[in-house]
Amino acid sequence: QVQLEESGGGLVQAGDSLRLSCVASGLTFSRYDMGWFRQAPGKEREFVGAILRTNVGTTSYADSVKGRSIISRDNSKNTTYLQMSSLKPEDTAVYYCAAGRGVVAPAARMYDYWGQGTQVTVSS
Repeated sequence: QVQLEESGGGLVQAGDSLRLSCVASGLTFSRYDMGWFRQAPGKEREFVGAILRTNVGTTSYADSVKGRSIISRDNSKNTTYLQMSSLKPEDTAVYYCAAGRGVVAPAARMYDYWGQGTQVTVSS
């Protein structure tokens, strides 16, 4: 059974930094592309960023977080990370990690497995 478990969310102030983690089990982690998505209240789920399964770990980011987010992965720990800095109130959302193979990074439908999400709230 595949499981993805996010952690690291919480209540922070604008301008703060946060690191989210996603631990995967039940799959060969190194063979999966890993994506991060978020969903704010009343809005659709949106792409945040992704890191591919290739050795070079190619990353891509949404324009809304580009330059203040870094996605990384540690295949030895079956974990992917989303480091966000200069947080803004508009970053408030539930953040999800997802796993897929051969994905087009922003396309949520291409990911096979999803975590339950972790809440990030940014106060102004």
